[in-house]
Amino acid sequence: MLTPKRIITIGLASLSMLLSGCAVHFDNVVVTPSGRAQLAEMDPKMDRNIRELAGALLSLGPYISRDEAMDLAYDSYVYPMKLANEWGLTWPPMYHNTLRNAKLRPKGLCVDWADAMITMARRKNMKTMDIYWGVSNRGDPWREHSTLIVTAKGQPFDTGIILDPWRNSGKLYWLRHIEDPAYKWKYHAGPFSPLPPLGQSTVKRIVQ
Repeated sequence: MLTPKRIITIGLASLSMLLSGCAVHFDNVVVTPSGRAQLAEMDPKMDRNIRELAGALLSLGPYISRDEAMDLAYDSYVYPMKLANEWGLTWPPMYHNTLRNAKLRPKGLCVDWADAMITMARRKNMKTMDIYWGVSNRGDPWREHSTLIVTAKGQPFDTGIILDPWRNSGKLYWLRHIEDPAYKWKYHAGPFSPLPPLGQSTVKRIVQ
């Protein structure tokens, strides 16, 4: 027969497993003295992912800067890894939302991701791309979702690419938003003006 003390012990052990068994942590990301995230080592898969995203950003328009596309693609993959580590991210995303709403995690809702990604992009002061906040299923407490959307400078919201780290628990998900099979995106805010950079040092260039 289980005693009350034994039941409490089992319950605490189960809770501990729930809180740690689905933990997400990225070991390959480091932080520079200025607070910028960068990869400790570039592996072939990540290199390919970053280049593919940069190519998609370049395809948004004929005047997209290659340097801006590469820089945004790099940080769109690496910066969420830093945030996942800082926020104690857990998988799946809806489970992490539960922890966040219960104040067991500091951040990690889709609005937290959208705000962080938009702030990151605004600090780049990009000259050839615009930054928007997109929302899907507005008002639905279970399905509402927010994300960063990037377009060519001066182009409509509907032409943009979504950059969404929430969906895959810190691993970037991206595609043209009109092609998204899970969400129908609508304009929420933007284009946003630039923000001052966090520091003068730059991310170590691994992708050329």
